[in-house]
Amino acid sequence: MQSSTEEPSLFEDLAGSSMPLAHRMCPQALSDFLGQEQLLGPGKPLRESIEHGSVSSMVLWGPPGCGKTTLAGLVAHHTDREFVTFSAVTAGIPKVREIIAEAKQRLAVSGRGTILFCDEIHRFNKAQQDAFLPHVEAGTITLIGATTENPSFELNSALLSRLRVFVLEPIATEHLQSICRRALDTVVKDAQQTLAIQDSAIELIAKHSEGDARRALNLTEAVWRHLQNVNAGDALTAELVRSVLERRVARYDKNGEQHYNLISALHKSIRGSDVDAALYWLARMLAGGEDPLYLLRRLVRMAAEDIGLTDPRALSISLAAKDSFLFLGPPEGELAIAEAVVYLATAPKSNSVYAAWNSARQAAQDYPSEAVPLHLRNAPTRLMKDVGYGSGYRYDHAEGGFAAGQTYRPPDLEGQTWYMPTQFGFEKTLKERLEWWQRQKKAARNE
Repeated sequence: MQSSTEEPSLFEDLAGSSMPLAHRMCPQALSDFLGQEQLLGPGKPLRESIEHGSVSSMVLWGPPGCGKTTLAGLVAHHTDREFVTFSAVTAGIPKVREIIAEAKQRLAVSGRGTILFCDEIHRFNKAQQDAFLPHVEAGTITLIGATTENPSFELNSALLSRLRVFVLEPIATEHLQSICRRALDTVVKDAQQTLAIQDSAIELIAKHSEGDARRALNLTEAVWRHLQNVNAGDALTAELVRSVLERRVARYDKNGEQHYNLISALHKSIRGSDVDAALYWLARMLAGGEDPLYLLRRLVRMAAEDIGLTDPRALSISLAAKDSFLFLGPPEGELAIAEAVVYLATAPKSNSVYAAWNSARQAAQDYPSEAVPLHLRNAPTRLMKDVGYGSGYRYDHAEGGFAAGQTYRPPDLEGQTWYMPTQFGFEKTLKERLEWWQRQKKAARNE
């Protein structure tokens, strides 16, 4: 267990050490921290609480490399409390109990509080997270959790209600460029060399890092080592950076928030008829390893929910894409998925069937026991005919396909309208047909 004065990896000058560059360049003060102005700008509550060492229990939620662990280290630098770090990846509940016991003893003997930083807190299941709850409530510890996953999904609701959630964003490109240039200036100075650095090279590293400062520093270090080992004395150019960087792997978690964010973006792009956006999100998900059958199931749903009868072919094409993919397999079968996405995105949109179905389901809940009108009942026996089953029923085909004036619902539901087609696509024809039938009914009833 280490206090804030025992954190050399964060706050001592390690520029000459063999530690990874990402550790060596870790900010030593809030003034050195770049990004997260929405939390750490002048006068912001989190900044002031850190500067005054008066932090309360919190969760730092953000993508990899956005500064969660660095912020925890800055808390250690500014607080008078014991600062204990803990990773839910490498330790379990017995370690938590040990830390809590020491925190209780410390508080009783010296009156000094304890800040417990739990990295990757979402790796604990919700039952395990209960181990923190009574001690946070009692003030034995101040808990700072760090997570890349949505706390709403991953944290115990009782614990979450006692933590303040701070949302960290990916580091902006201009800040990444500053971080990379600062790191290069440091290593060049340590090596007592000179180096011509093209702005385009820094821009390429920052763009390749996708908001992740740790990745940016690791890439910077890889480029520097390449310069030392292969091209010593050369200028740092964009061409040289391209020769070092590996192909980017899409940031995508099939079981985490990214999964839900991307499928939401795909669905809403199709609903909004933006073909290119829909294809982009589809490509992102497939490149990230998403199950194509999951995507196809969602496309079938979109065809029914967002297009419906404005274009009845949408459902058929979505199902055909599923069959085509199963027949061809990847990567050829992915073209069928893309074709379905293009078709759905360009189809006229209507949620009329979706809305009508929801209304009908609600009506079935509100009127769960309405009797079937006698004229609609089946009458397979003499007794049933004698008591009126089927009496008065008019055979629609015998009356030109439409028995005007005949009713088909319980009396309490007469007059309710659930399906309201739009004036687009095939639903325009359905709308005209329904309006004609309504006029015939009114005429038959002398309305």
